[in-house]
Amino acid sequence: MRKQYSKDDIIKHAEENNVRYVRLQFTDLLGIVKNVEIPVDQLPKALANKMMFDGSSIQGFVRIEESDMYLVPDLATWLVFPWDTPQGRVARLICDVHLPDGTPFAGDPRSVLKNVVAKANEMGFSAFNVGPEPEFFLFKLDEKGNPTQDLNDEGGYFDWAPVDLGENCRRDIVVTLENMGFEVEASHHEVAPGQHEIDFRYADAVEAADNITTFRLVVKTVARQHGLHATFMPKPLYGINGSGMHTHLSLFRNGENAFYDASDEMGLSDTARYFLAGVLEHAQAFTAICNPTVNSYKRLVPGYEAPCYIAWSGKNRSPLVRVPAARGQSTRIEVRSPDPSCNPYLAIASLLASGLDGIERELELAPPVNRNIYVMTESEKEEAGIRSLPSNLHEATEALLHDQVLVNALGHHVLLHFVEAKRIEWNMFRTQVTEWEREQYLTLY
Repeated sequence: MRKQYSKDDIIKHAEENNVRYVRLQFTDLLGIVKNVEIPVDQLPKALANKMMFDGSSIQGFVRIEESDMYLVPDLATWLVFPWDTPQGRVARLICDVHLPDGTPFAGDPRSVLKNVVAKANEMGFSAFNVGPEPEFFLFKLDEKGNPTQDLNDEGGYFDWAPVDLGENCRRDIVVTLENMGFEVEASHHEVAPGQHEIDFRYADAVEAADNITTFRLVVKTVARQHGLHATFMPKPLYGINGSGMHTHLSLFRNGENAFYDASDEMGLSDTARYFLAGVLEHAQAFTAICNPTVNSYKRLVPGYEAPCYIAWSGKNRSPLVRVPAARGQSTRIEVRSPDPSCNPYLAIASLLASGLDGIERELELAPPVNRNIYVMTESEKEEAGIRSLPSNLHEATEALLHDQVLVNALGHHVLLHFVEAKRIEWNMFRTQVTEWEREQYLTLY
């Protein structure tokens, strides 16, 4: 639970901590963090919601003739970064983006998520908890400080120093996160060389998305201090596992977990089953949001522990959705397809909207698939009704366009600009001539 600050609290805290600059932070449509940095003497103006910026320069926002926008700080996101700069301490406030008339901007990803959460509240749910598990790679830097393709270690799953040479960097990331108020639950080396995971405590939907953006900033900053480059690119190298962001989801009603039913054989309520059915129903469409880059689909292939098939299970990790064994207040589902390149606000919004649709329509949940789907034949998968996730960004984008539930949840502005950006990205990729093609065909033909 975040600490609640008043405007006076923030001004006093800034003085006590020798804050010299404040970053007013928001994200563009693709989830890239943007900020307007102000000297601390402009903080009262920012807290009065009077800081304006040019929205026409931000990916997916507006045209130049509609450019004036205001940053409205969320006071609960006040945070002083634990590292010093030569000019003094720096703090941040995460902001919502508003139009000059004071209404929320329809293209602000944070506002999109708030709208979907509001719908959940209207349906009687008091909280939507989200627990992300973002993975990342650490690469060495060259003598000029540019990233190389050389991993910093040859460690594997749960390895430790001296095999895991990223251990000190990972530990410093954890310490930094804890100093910033994160409750870190675990950190470890992942399966691939140079790959790491740090898990932090779940939070309500908007705070969880804020935490993901903050986490990515901290990881990159601390890695650079260790002479390393951290990347959340889903599949940076061929032949090894990619980075995912498994996402744990649960709904609460009046303080009680709405997914739990002690009388059910699996301990799952009707609400949980409807929600899960909705997630499976809309999986092909939300893949464009949760796996938003050309590179994302190099991860979603068989053989590297990433899900490719739309199914669920309480036992194995090959389907899209797993139901972890914990019950009671910890009952939840784990969606395994998202990757850490996604815009967390839009990804969480799309997952919640999918599940809420399942609840509203009381969708019937297919039986669990407890076999390893990777070794099933095509006919066995067809007989079990197992569909595949989109195999590339183009397929995923088209699936999104034809899913009216997600179209409505994201809104016309976000959908229009997101699809436009992804079509440009896909066309740029598909017209490239790669080194693999030259190796295969240049001398053969």
